[in-house]
Amino acid sequence: MESASRDDLSISRVIELNAVLEQQVETSRVEARRIRMSAGFAPGRHVHNGHVVGSVVRGTVLFQIGQQPSRVLLPGEVFYEPAAVPIYHFDARDEDVEFLAFFLLREGETPEITFAD
Repeated sequence: MESASRDDLSISRVIELNAVLEQQVETSRVEARRIRMSAGFAPGRHVHNGHVVGSVVRGTVLFQIGQQPSRVLLPGEVFYEPAAVPIYHFDARDEDVEFLAFFLLREGETPEITFAD
């Protein structure tokens, strides 16, 4: 954690996520979306065409990337979904969920999601 102060004001910086990309990614823009899901909604296994970084605003989410262990994301927690890697769970639990998702995009690219068969 990094902190500094000036007079009676202070600021602190905490690294919440340090996602290492498997390879260098050309990014010309970032699109931020506020997404809401109803309690119990489970989109099923899916992949994104680009990297997604986000933060849960409200509710809790069951989260699992590929064969990694699943975990529950709480409000304020951040997540990273790598491009072209199956997301097995991003499931709203017992309450409605709201999260911010930041899509790293190439020139002319739009965020896409592909659901498993």
